[in-house]
Amino acid sequence: MTADPIDPHASAWHLFGAVMRRCRESRPNLGLRRAGEQMYTDFSNLAKWERGERTPPPDMIHRLDQVYGAHGILTALYDTLTALKAATESARLRTGRYSENPAYGIGDDDMERRAALQLLAGLGTLGTFGLSSETFRQLLDLSFDHPHRALEDWELACADHLHALRTRPPAQVAADLFIDLMAVRSQSQVSTPAEVTELQRITAMLSSLQANALTRLGDHGAAIRWWYSARQAADASGDLALRLLVRAEETGHGLYGQRDPETILRMVRSAQQLTDKPYLKLLTTEAKALSMLGRHDEALGTLVTLHKAAEQGGTDRYGFWKPDGLHFAESWVYSGVGNDSAAGTAREKVLMVTRDYVYLVNVQLHSALCTVTQGGIDEGLHQAATAINAVTPAYRSHHVIETANMVLRAVPPVRRSGPSAIELRKLLAVAPPQNA
Repeated sequence: MTADPIDPHASAWHLFGAVMRRCRESRPNLGLRRAGEQMYTDFSNLAKWERGERTPPPDMIHRLDQVYGAHGILTALYDTLTALKAATESARLRTGRYSENPAYGIGDDDMERRAALQLLAGLGTLGTFGLSSETFRQLLDLSFDHPHRALEDWELACADHLHALRTRPPAQVAADLFIDLMAVRSQSQVSTPAEVTELQRITAMLSSLQANALTRLGDHGAAIRWWYSARQAADASGDLALRLLVRAEETGHGLYGQRDPETILRMVRSAQQLTDKPYLKLLTTEAKALSMLGRHDEALGTLVTLHKAAEQGGTDRYGFWKPDGLHFAESWVYSGVGNDSAAGTAREKVLMVTRDYVYLVNVQLHSALCTVTQGGIDEGLHQAATAINAVTPAYRSHHVIETANMVLRAVPPVRRSGPSAIELRKLLAVAPPQNA
């Protein structure tokens, strides 16, 4: 029996239900009854949620996301809609306009549906559900009454999002970033010129973090547009340190399958012209790009320059630069040239200080790369497969997948059809590329 169609444009919760159904139907043999058994609830409840007739209770969302194989999408979408509900009701109470929607209880449903579309666009999933909408970035003109935040609160929010990117699955982080990007845009529209300049700094950082999250999700087209938005906001702020930081972030994350290493090198050298002092994050990216291009002597020389620059101090007020970035670059470059001793020392330094899950996984993949470079093809490929297998699927971001692909690319062509290479390719093929 064919299920009744769901119109995702009818309301925010019809859209949520359409996403639910699409996730469930994309899983083999997951009918409503079987899903209900796994959810420990009657399947009729799931049917009502999918049809948009009822709102799922908060304590069911995490399990729902797991059973439906949504990789964080349902959680992110639910969090967005419920956050908007709370903010809308608060605004109405302040202005004496409270009038609860009898069907869904979430206020201006059209605005919330558009916000949900924005989130899905930001996660690169709109096309999956057959929906038509502009990108998340272009839709940030929603009219919404957000309470103003003090500048220090915005800076704290940026620090929180940065920490989240280093420790949480990117799909979850993108959802939280969406809410703050919408809020800062709204606040900028009613702020004084002096306040707008400061909020441009916040917009630049949040946009850069959003581009970072989308890069990790493999949505490179959307990420590149967000990098552009981040550069525009940073330039408008007049903050040279921020202009350099945004460009360093764009080039550094661009190495993970987003842009050609030659392009990255040109962008790095263009950005470096903004200042007469060496910029540490740009130097780390230059060394990595040179390594990827097989220009190992130049990469090693760049590490020397990097160390000299680091001795002069290289902290940034926004917290993006940490000493583990230097050691991570060493691990990358020394592994690429096959210097196991130097790579191992760098790897241990990273492991001693970092809390970034990408660094923790990728230095293990660097070790596999070093083994392959030294001629231990099967051993290195097994090392890489073991490292990937140890990562929970939600954390298998494109930063991890692309580093594993570096290991595969280091394998001589005549060995790339061997069992170990095939095993690793199969493992990478099943890792979630967009919604990890």
